[in-house]
This record gives sequence, C-alpha cells and structure tokens, in this order.
Amino acid sequence: MSWDLATPFVIDLRVSSEDIDGLGHANNAVYVTWLERCAWRHSQLLGLDLAEYRRLDRAMAVVRHEIDYLAAAYEDDELQLATWIIDWDQRLRMTRRFQLKRPRDGVTLLRAQTTFACIELSSGKPRRMPAEFLDGYGPALIGA
Repeated sequence: MSWDLATPFVIDLRVSSEDIDGLGHANNAVYVTWLERCAWRHSQLLGLDLAEYRRLDRAMAVVRHEIDYLAAAYEDDELQLATWIIDWDQRLRMTRRFQLKRPRDGVTLLRAQTTFACIELSSGKPRRMPAEFLDGYGPALIGA
C-alpha cells in the first residue's frame, strides 16, 4: 500500500450495515469514529492507554478535526486507516494526520488532520504534558 507519508500506524476496518446512511454509503459521522479508534489504538501501542491517562490525570482531547471526504465507502468494503503524529509542541498540543484507503482499488477515501490538547482529567483544564506523554508520543513523531 502506498501512503502519503512513511511508516504509518494502520488499522483494518470493514464497513458494516450499521455504518450505511440513507444515501447508501458510509455516513460521514462514522468516519470520525474511525479516526478516534485509530488514534486510540496507536496511543495504546505507544503505552498510553486509558488506564495510564487516568493514572496520570491527563488526556489528549480533540480540539479540532479537519476532514476532506474524497470518495464514498460502501457496505462490506474493507478499508485501511493510517495515522501519523506530524506535529507537537511538547507542552500542550499535538497534531495527527490520517489517510483512509480502500486496498482493492487503492483509492484514498479520506484525508484528515486532528489537533489535540493535553487536559487534566480531574478538572478538564489544559495542562502541560507529563514526561510519560513525551516518552510515549515523542518517538512516534514523523521525523523524530
């Protein structure tokens, strides 16, 4: 599979009947769910799962999604969703990029970018990333 950037973290997806809207294709809101799933699985691989977030009283919360819907997905389509951490300030913000492809024809269905901010779970307020976030997310930064 040819991706926009090198060394992506990739998950496999299959479009289910529940993902289909009245127009006969995957509903746009489903794509947002897939972006979140991919980001979480990547975070888990990096050692930053929900239990660790709770232990640290910190989390990366979405502050902005930018999504370009390029082509439709249909029931039973097998897809691959890739993510990369492309930017972060090592204090508060981190940006992920995503690309969704259909392997059978190589078509890119979506490109997206999500900006996250580090928050303190107990208060919901922005807080500096703990050392564990720097250690976990840092090596995954493109070009790191």
